[in-house]
Amino acid sequence: MVSGPTFSFLTTAYGTEDYIADTIESVLAQTRGDWELIVVDNGPSAEMARIVESYAAADERIMLIRQDNRGYRGGVAAAAAEARGDFVSVLDSDDLLLPEFCARVGAVLDSNPAVDAVGVDAYRFNGDDGLDLPVPYMRSIGVSEPADPSNRLSLTDVLGGRVPYYTAAVRRTAWEAVGGYEPGVDDVDESVVVWCRLVVDYDVRLIPDRLARYRLRGDSLSRDPAKVENFERQLMRSFIEGARTSNDPADRQALDTTLRRMRYHQAIRRARTALLAGDDASARSEARAAFNERASARSAVLLATLTVAPGLMRRLHPLKARVSQVVTGAVARIVAGRRRSAGTRG
Repeated sequence: MVSGPTFSFLTTAYGTEDYIADTIESVLAQTRGDWELIVVDNGPSAEMARIVESYAAADERIMLIRQDNRGYRGGVAAAAAEARGDFVSVLDSDDLLLPEFCARVGAVLDSNPAVDAVGVDAYRFNGDDGLDLPVPYMRSIGVSEPADPSNRLSLTDVLGGRVPYYTAAVRRTAWEAVGGYEPGVDDVDESVVVWCRLVVDYDVRLIPDRLARYRLRGDSLSRDPAKVENFERQLMRSFIEGARTSNDPADRQALDTTLRRMRYHQAIRRARTALLAGDDASARSEARAAFNERASARSAVLLATLTVAPGLMRRLHPLKARVSQVVTGAVARIVAGRRRSAGTRG
């Protein structure tokens, strides 16, 4: 009998014909080959099918499923239903794996068969020029301390903001037990809910390795101001749902801290938006809300300046934004240049 693969990559594809080939190539580049890739043409799209079929014809580990658009959850669910691997791994159709993903994650699983899931860190990169941003995924969500894979991840950890990158290896039986990306709850971020559910009953480890690349596109949700509010609301609801069955005071405290942090940044953003729109009263109100959530130097200075000299802050803001963009771009290019000169990929 021929055993099945260790890893099943679940990829739902819609509107990403320009990126899917790079995603597939990143899987083909794995230094450990016991994987399968299931791509769901969640459109369907003749061009998407053509691209994926050209790879599937050359490598039997790649499978194409075509269906009417069932949304992101429906696409992942369709791929999961066909998975044969011991571990499933969601991989978006515009993101990339580093060549060592299977090898490094697999080494953790091979050395400790009791582990049910392994999460990783990831690079974030600009989809326009392909350059890595200086701040990787875990730091971008406020986690500064490196992960310790010898420690089992707890619900307190996840509710406190230590949420692994969505592309991970999750034992298929555990994935099915917690409902996968169809958690039975609407208006939530599936990846947050699934991690909250997994850590309660299963052994989840987080390693510090950056083993994927997360594409930030010009049309990404995080770059669309009109959708940011809805995204933040979903994220807050996800953490609340994740803590719903816990009565542990540490979990409740972690949840409260995370929600306060999110409301703080939300109020700062709203204050900036109102200021640039000329609504000084709303800007001050949001700055006051931010200060009430977190009495930081930033919120204090923002509130004081909006009270005394909102016009000055309005004039200074575009200059500050331009300087920030220039510095961020320069740092990203330096990091990318050093990585290329060192002969590494990412």
